[in-house]
Amino acid sequence: MVSRAGDWFKQAVRDLEQAEDSARAGRHEWACFAAHQAAEKAVKALHLFHGQEAWGHVISRLLQDLPEDSHIPASLFDKAKVLDNFYIPALYPNSHPAGAPFEHYGPIQSEAAIIYAGEIISFVRAQMAG
Repeated sequence: MVSRAGDWFKQAVRDLEQAEDSARAGRHEWACFAAHQAAEKAVKALHLFHGQEAWGHVISRLLQDLPEDSHIPASLFDKAKVLDNFYIPALYPNSHPAGAPFEHYGPIQSEAAIIYAGEIISFVRAQMAG
């Protein structure tokens, strides 16, 4: 069976581009969600690269489930936990006590999300390259 790791990784990069486009357009909730998706797909690509399946959407858990010899920087776990907070709340109005999701996200959140997702993608790229 052919590995789909490259396809997952390419889509992760594209999702990060979408996050950047959304942030520029002021759609910060979408930027946060797309950044989450980018990081999730990148980590799933690394799982596939190692010949293992990965399920779920919690990036910090997906990182934890990688092979022990992956040498994941501790800071990536904390950044993944920030991104994990953007999976559902950035999209659904009932995730917040009041207000639509777009009212809860701004440039501070989307900038951090994009940076953190970019760092996870860079980590995965390096792991898959060598």
